[in-house]
Amino acid sequence: MEPFTLLLTIITASICICLYYFVLSKISYFEQLKIPHERPIPLIGNMAPFIFRQMSPAENVQRLYKLFSHAKYFGMFDCITPVYVIRDPDLINTIAIKEFDNFCDHLGFVNETLDPIASRNLFNLQGDHWREMRKLLSPSFTSSKMKIMFELMCQCGENFANSIVQSGKNGKLYDMKEILSRYANDVVATCAFGINIDSFKHPNNEFYLLGKKALNFDGRLSFVFFINRNFPTLSKFLKLRMFGPKVENFFKNIVSETVKVRDEQGIFRPDMIQLMMETRNKDSGPEFDINEMTAQAFIFFLAGFDSVSTAMCFMVHEVGVNPNVQSKLKEEIDDVLKQTDGKPTYEAINRMKYLDAVVNESLRLYPIASFLDRKCIKKFELPPATPDSKSLILKPGDNIWFPSYSLHRDPKYYPEPDKFNPERFVNGEVDNSVYMPFGLGPRMCIGNRFALMEAKVMLFYLLWHCDLLPDVKTRNPMVLNKKAFVMMAEGGFWLKVRARMSKAPVT
Repeated sequence: MEPFTLLLTIITASICICLYYFVLSKISYFEQLKIPHERPIPLIGNMAPFIFRQMSPAENVQRLYKLFSHAKYFGMFDCITPVYVIRDPDLINTIAIKEFDNFCDHLGFVNETLDPIASRNLFNLQGDHWREMRKLLSPSFTSSKMKIMFELMCQCGENFANSIVQSGKNGKLYDMKEILSRYANDVVATCAFGINIDSFKHPNNEFYLLGKKALNFDGRLSFVFFINRNFPTLSKFLKLRMFGPKVENFFKNIVSETVKVRDEQGIFRPDMIQLMMETRNKDSGPEFDINEMTAQAFIFFLAGFDSVSTAMCFMVHEVGVNPNVQSKLKEEIDDVLKQTDGKPTYEAINRMKYLDAVVNESLRLYPIASFLDRKCIKKFELPPATPDSKSLILKPGDNIWFPSYSLHRDPKYYPEPDKFNPERFVNGEVDNSVYMPFGLGPRMCIGNRFALMEAKVMLFYLLWHCDLLPDVKTRNPMVLNKKAFVMMAEGGFWLKVRARMSKAPVT
């Protein structure tokens, strides 16, 4: 054998041996710690059922959750990343609330270099920068601000319902994701950006089309999101951007023009952009430039356009396939219309107990996020996972998941967990420690009150004017999409919607 060939063989063999032991050390991570776990597959970890399209990510975590029902927590590999999945509600409460300073950050999913604006969003921020931004944006969602935004939402709700009523008594089959995305688009545009849009009269408006393009989780975006989360080095090497420059520049131009017009004309509007404008000249708090303002407004739009619209799709699906629930909800709506002379108020809708229960029960079955993540930033001692095991020390950088979807469907906490039963919320049977549709602790979604009001207004106006009926294309029971990383329905959210057959007179 020639010297060069021999040297090449030795180098290749050495690399293979090093890779073997590296992979071996990775997959034996939880075995060495003596933590309950399912043996991972190299590179794909415990995500094989999702990667090979056998089940959704939510159902995959639920599979492991059930497998280790005896443990306070268990280990799993999110591809090559080891994750501690916490099952015990008391331990979740300790980590998310009592010991929040030890677990105050999320695992970022947007590359700062490739996505300079999107990476600045509140969800992605960490440490003091996150605290300052959260403090600044919180006043956008006070009761007084919500009351003002309610009126704007109602106008969007009327536009939404009126467009459907035109289909008449015979009705029409809709993919609810398409029309609820339009409603959500209009709500966020007016409440966050101060732009009045009617996406039903003007279906090809740029605001809606760019939002739809930016958040197509059925294709490229789901792949990029997956690579960003699990293989950030590869993502950076391939220069994979979550959002293209056209989308970012569009929103940046909107924010820039809005700020310019308000500055020049002295216009005041109680929304997120206004609050950030007022903070620009303060000595304390984060410094704001247009990029920072765009980042926060952009993530607000993305969450409202996709996450909230999808949550609303699950709501109308359950109302549509449960006629008794729909009838009871319509009765409550009719009562409110009589009390308010056909002009629903912020206070009246907030007093609707059954509407609140319907929304909450849907979010139990289909939480905004199927799991919540935290990143350890200080050493922390976890109690033993099982009675016969020992405690262990979490290190900075270790990842934690709270399996919200699995907890919400655990019969230990919710009798008949897969049944849509709003009465469990009416009767006060729910333990808040195992209900976390918008997150938990200080990092709970800042816009949760906004999202709840948006959903309630939508259901109110829709059922005031329309009937929801299942069709042959309606999947009942619901089947989750096995291809999307976010929670979606397999085949879409199809319902027949018609003008309401019987409406109580409003006096």
